[in-house]
Amino acid sequence: MASTKESLTSISKFFQSPLGSNLAIGACIALILGAMMTTWLWVEKPDFKVLVSNYSDRDGGAIIASLQQMNVAYQYAENGNAILIPADRVHDVRLKLATQGLPKSGNIGFELMESQKIGTSQFLEQINFQRALEGELARSINSIASVQTSRVHLAIPKPSVFVREKQKPTASVLLSLHPGRKLDQQQIDGILHLVSSSIPELLTENVTIVDQNGNLLTKSTTDTTDNQLDPSQLNYVNELQNGIVHRIESILIPILGQENLRAEATADVDFSHSEQAAEIYTPNNTANNVAKRSEHSKSSSSDNGSNKAGGIPGAYSNQPGQLGQLNQIPMLNQTTAPASASQSSDEHETTTNYEVDKTVRFVKNPTGTIKRLTVAVVVNYKTEIDSNGKPISIAFTEEDKLQITSLVKQAMGYKEDRGDALSVVNIPFKKVNTEQIDSPDFWNQLLTIENTKTASQYLFAIAIIAYLFKLLKPLIKNLPLTKLSNQANPSKQSIVEDQPINIEAARKMAAENPQIVASVLKNWMNHE
Repeated sequence: MASTKESLTSISKFFQSPLGSNLAIGACIALILGAMMTTWLWVEKPDFKVLVSNYSDRDGGAIIASLQQMNVAYQYAENGNAILIPADRVHDVRLKLATQGLPKSGNIGFELMESQKIGTSQFLEQINFQRALEGELARSINSIASVQTSRVHLAIPKPSVFVREKQKPTASVLLSLHPGRKLDQQQIDGILHLVSSSIPELLTENVTIVDQNGNLLTKSTTDTTDNQLDPSQLNYVNELQNGIVHRIESILIPILGQENLRAEATADVDFSHSEQAAEIYTPNNTANNVAKRSEHSKSSSSDNGSNKAGGIPGAYSNQPGQLGQLNQIPMLNQTTAPASASQSSDEHETTTNYEVDKTVRFVKNPTGTIKRLTVAVVVNYKTEIDSNGKPISIAFTEEDKLQITSLVKQAMGYKEDRGDALSVVNIPFKKVNTEQIDSPDFWNQLLTIENTKTASQYLFAIAIIAYLFKLLKPLIKNLPLTKLSNQANPSKQSIVEDQPINIEAARKMAAENPQIVASVLKNWMNHE
C-alpha cells in the first residue's frame, strides 16, 4: 500500500511540474482533436460509386492491387460483383486502370487480329474474325445508356457454290440492363438494324434480342399479325386523338370554362397498304367525237360495148327462131335488153377503223387514313344568378347546344359520308370535394429517417466532446501555467491580492518562470 501511495504521489507531482503539465495539456489537445476527427470521419462518410462490375477474379485481384498502390479507398458491393471507390475519384482511377489494360476480361474487338501468328490455319482465322466482329458489336451496343453489358453470338454459315444449299446468317444478342432501366421499341429496333447491317445478307427477322431476365425483346417486331399495331402506329393514333381533343377544348374553354368541359375522341385509322389498277373503256358516241385510226376506200366500174352479144346467155337464145318466144316470157322480157344495147356497172367499197377509248388508272392509297371518328363531349350546366342573388345551375337551350355542336364539328373535322359520330351532352357536374389536405408539418418533414440518423450522429459527437472537456477542465485549472496566467491578468488582480500567497510556491515559481513573476510584480506596481 505504501508503495502504491508513493507511486501515485510521484505521478501527481510529475503532472504538477511544468513538464508534466505541458504533456497533460498536449495529451488533452490531441485527445480532443482525435475525437473531433473521428467524429467528422464517422459523420461525413464519402460517397462511393461503382468503379467496375461483373469482373473476373483475376481482374478483380489486379484492380485491388492497383488501388492499394494508388492509396484509393475501396469497398465491395453487397452482392460482391462490383468494386466501389469515392465518387470524386471514379473517372481518374478508370483512366489510370485503362493505361494498365484493366480490366482485361472485357469484349475483345479487332485488336484480336493484330496478334495473328504466322502459320495460322484458315479455320482459326475465320474464328478469330468472328470473335472480333462479335466483340465490336457488343462494344457498340454497350454505348447505349440503358445497357450495362451485352454479348453477341453470330452464326455465319460457310459459303457454298450450290445455290440451293445457301443459308442465311443469324445472330443472337443478350442484353444486361442497368437496374431500373428498360429499352423502348425504338431502341430495340436500333439494335436490331445495327446488328443486321453489320453482317452481309443478315435479315432483321433473323436477329434475336433477349434481356438478362430471358424476355424476348424482338417478339413485337417479328411475330406481329395483321390486326396488331406496332408502337409507332399506336403513338400516331394517340397523337391524333389527343390533337382532336385539344382542338375541341381550345375552342370551347374560353366560352364554357376550364372546369365545365370534358371531351374524348376515338379514331379508327387504316394502316393497310392498298394499290388499285383499272382500265376503263368509254363507249363510242357519235362519229364526230370518235378519232379515226385508218380508212380504206375501193371503187371499180365496168362498161359493155355494142360489139358484144346481148341477150340472155345460154344455148336457148342461140337457137334460131327462139327470139320471138323469149319476148313472150314476162320475166325475161323485163330483165333483158336488146342485143344491140350497151351495159355498164360501178362498185364502191370503203373501210374505216376507229380508235377505242381506254383509260388506265393506278391508285396507291396512303397509309394512316382516318376511317371514322367518334367524339363525345360533356358540358356542365351554366351558372346564373337568380332574383335572390344566389347562383343556380340551369341547362343550355337547344340553340346553345346546336352552336356548341357546330363548333365541335368544325374542330374535329366532321364528315358525314365517312360515318363520323358526335355526341354532345349537357348534364350537371358533381361538385368536387375542395377540402384541402393538410400538408405535412415542418417537423414531420424534418424528422425523416435520414435526417434523424444524421442528427443523432452529430449529437453523439457533441456529447463526446463535451464529456472530454468536462473531464479535462479540473486538470487544466490546477495547472501552474493556468494559475500564473490568471495572476498575470489585470482584470483578476483584485482576486489575486485578496488571496494569501504561498511564499514557497512563489519562490519556486520565480526560480522556474522569472519572466512571469516579473510581469506580475510589474502589474502590481503599475496598479498601485
